[in-house]
Amino acid sequence: MSQDFTHRLRELMQAVGFLSFRALSRATGISEQQIRHLRRGETANLRVDTLLRLSQTLQVSVMELLALSAQESALSAQESGGEPKSSELKTQNSKLKTQNLELKTQNSATLQELSDLRQEYDRLQQQLVQQRQTLWQEFQQASIQTLESLLLQLPTAAYAAQQNPQAPAVKLLPLLRPLDRLLEDWGIEAIAPVGAEIPYDLQYHQLMTGTAQIGEPVKVRYTGYRQGDRLLYRAKVSPIA
Repeated sequence: MSQDFTHRLRELMQAVGFLSFRALSRATGISEQQIRHLRRGETANLRVDTLLRLSQTLQVSVMELLALSAQESALSAQESGGEPKSSELKTQNSKLKTQNLELKTQNSATLQELSDLRQEYDRLQQQLVQQRQTLWQEFQQASIQTLESLLLQLPTAAYAAQQNPQAPAVKLLPLLRPLDRLLEDWGIEAIAPVGAEIPYDLQYHQLMTGTAQIGEPVKVRYTGYRQGDRLLYRAKVSPIA
């Protein structure tokens, strides 16, 4: 005959704030019929996932839940003056071992699934970051190409206006401020300002006329740009007579 596990189950329920079996049923999603099996100590009739949900809700391990049920059955048998039969104990022990093995297998599969999900999440996160970086670089490149004439011509026009404040081109000077802020935000810097006299560098300078040896002074006519280690436009220069 099945033994009553109700008293011990109530103790576990009260420890975590459950006052009725119906409340436990709702919290775990386990039918009241299954809970009745547990109250009678019939854990062999419960599915592994049912035991897992009960153990999580009652905050005890599955093995502790199974052991308590077994202990309760043994105590009840002793109180009634009887001893559990050897065959019954063996059967119960066999069932407990089987359930324990199933739990270990399910736990191992769950851990592997969690590991796989974590790896997939990390891969997708990395892929998303790379896609964002690629899209941002493509946007910058397209914007630079659209603004190419402005980037190359406006500094030269502004330099001419500075040399002659009466020239109409002086009105272009305010246009440089937002452009300079944009270039700064994007990490783009001018190779040299228009009008500067600098040593000739074959890598960063393009001669407009004449010839010059590396290191000889040249004058910047149109500024060039670079973004970090990447050269965008060479500065156009001319030899100093």
